[in-house]
Amino acid sequence: MSLSITTKIQWTCYLFLALVVVSHSNSIEPSKLFATSNSNEAPVFVKHPLGVPLIIQDGRLVACSRRNLFAFEGNGSVAWMVPLSFSCRQDIAPVTDDRGKIYLIAENTLLEINPSRIGSFMPPSKALYSHNSSEEILGLSISPEYMSIFITIRNRGLFSFFLREIQWSIGPTLQRLGYTQGCMNDPLNCYYNSAPVVDLCEGTLYVSNTDGQLYSVYIRNPQFRWIQDLGMFGTMMVITPGNNGLVYATFSKQAIVVCLDASTGNITWQQTVGPLSSETIFPLVDSNGWISVGSLDGVLYSISPTGDLKKLLEETASESVIQASPTLDCSGFAVYTSQTRLDSKIIHNIGSTSFVSGMKPVQVRFTLLAPATGTVYWTGDYPGEVSDLLLKSDLQYFDVDERILLAILSSGRIGNTLQCYTTGQRTAWTCSLAEPQLPTTKSGDEDTNLVFLLIQTILLVVLSVIVRFCCIFWRKEKLKNNGLRGFLKKRRSLHNKKKELNKLISELEQKAIEEATKNETLEDLGQIVKRKEGIEKKLNSCYSLGRDYTVSSGAVPSILPLYNGKMKSHSFQNSRQKESITIFDTLSDSSSVEERKDSESGYSGSSSSGWETENPEVEIQEGGGDQGEIAETSRVYSNPIYNEIEMDLAGGERRLGLKKRTNSSTY
Repeated sequence: MSLSITTKIQWTCYLFLALVVVSHSNSIEPSKLFATSNSNEAPVFVKHPLGVPLIIQDGRLVACSRRNLFAFEGNGSVAWMVPLSFSCRQDIAPVTDDRGKIYLIAENTLLEINPSRIGSFMPPSKALYSHNSSEEILGLSISPEYMSIFITIRNRGLFSFFLREIQWSIGPTLQRLGYTQGCMNDPLNCYYNSAPVVDLCEGTLYVSNTDGQLYSVYIRNPQFRWIQDLGMFGTMMVITPGNNGLVYATFSKQAIVVCLDASTGNITWQQTVGPLSSETIFPLVDSNGWISVGSLDGVLYSISPTGDLKKLLEETASESVIQASPTLDCSGFAVYTSQTRLDSKIIHNIGSTSFVSGMKPVQVRFTLLAPATGTVYWTGDYPGEVSDLLLKSDLQYFDVDERILLAILSSGRIGNTLQCYTTGQRTAWTCSLAEPQLPTTKSGDEDTNLVFLLIQTILLVVLSVIVRFCCIFWRKEKLKNNGLRGFLKKRRSLHNKKKELNKLISELEQKAIEEATKNETLEDLGQIVKRKEGIEKKLNSCYSLGRDYTVSSGAVPSILPLYNGKMKSHSFQNSRQKESITIFDTLSDSSSVEERKDSESGYSGSSSSGWETENPEVEIQEGGGDQGEIAETSRVYSNPIYNEIEMDLAGGERRLGLKKRTNSSTY
């Protein structure tokens, strides 16, 4: 029972607080909010300045003042207000994500503001990170795509927050493979000196250090993509992402705009502009990729992505100065800018630096124009049309400057007839302008690259040949049965036998040529050649380094006797002397069939008494020491019936013919 009563009391308190908040939020009167009074005097209105403005997704303008965050409609009236527990940093612009939440820096605390909770019992503000150190927070940025928030803290580093927790942090120096990256001039006194800037197209963010180095850091992990030393231009720079494959660094003291390639960090071009008002002036990049910055000489300088410079508003520049950064309109293709006309203006040139001095501002002219074409869409003056707008709005209770007026003109679409696009549409448009950077090489390196590619190709071919050879070699049957050592030993033995037989064949060929009448030398030669052919077959098949295959009998010329009923022949060739010898055994017509049979039996190795020679038998035996080898025995019979030798030595080829003597008689 007591628990239910307590619950009812809590809900009653929540409801009462909600009603109070709703009534307070719906009836905001800045005149009462900033009025100070005592019992004896009338209320005095104190105008408080507004910080750097932000235009959120619904088109409202958000700006911080002291301990309050205000949202203004396009007509300048206050839409809502969120009280804060800390004083706002008016020099750091708030940021917003895709869900409509707003993040800002108040003192040394990162706050999250949820406008959807305004008027509910849930507090709209929440502290995400509190920095207790004496070092100040330099800047704030957000990546809606990666749902990450980034801040830089002086002398501490760059911090990334994801889901309200610190995701990673990185300092200005990093050790990689024993090499120090960043802060090469003075590592001890080097630190980040700029706010982090997110490139929505590249997935990186940019930050600079006190040595004049520009960093490109990956959003997902604390690694440097590249570091470019811009110390030759200065150490204080304003970084502007082009979101089109380019990034810009503006040096206010030197009045120089430097363009770098976002993927490599190489300098693409640089342009000199007029003197700038301060080191915190922010150039603006439109959806056409043109970067625009106002100068104290009264000219709006616009530079194309390729570095072409265009000077705008020169007609009214002689008596004017531009002190505020231009503001992008809702279409993304036009900008609002302001020129302050002075009663007198003097420009002093000292060396390469220009100084502007002016007195008594007379009027401010606001202009809406397209930098890419120079087309002017609208102009308004203060005092005049713009001052009338200000007096009718709640902005009259604040101390506003030109940047606030430019933001409220853009939020209210004053004088703008162009079609509006969302932030996502504008980002997608600019990202499509980024051209892919193809790798380029110097002309001197082309030959080196060609040689390198050629060597790589040769290595790949050699490697593929080696792999194919190994696959074929290890599938050989002899290798599987005997192993690699036994296979190589047998192969070496066969090669030695082949060499011995080649030597013996050479000797017999020479002997056959010199002593052609001796038939026994020719017969020995034929048998040796046959042994050599057998060894070659083994070396070319089962003991080769390639795949196993059977050598056909027609592949190697045979030296066995050829017989067609009338003639027998022996053929052999001397490879060294390119000589060919053919021995023919021809029977005469008067020979009897019986003699032919006896002659044939003589070649087949029969022991006919009529055909035996004085050296009745020569035996050639091949003995193999290896297991599985069978000794071969051949019986060679010499025939003494050859009595005529014909030799033809023409053309470098020798032909030896042996005619057979017949035993027939004529009646």
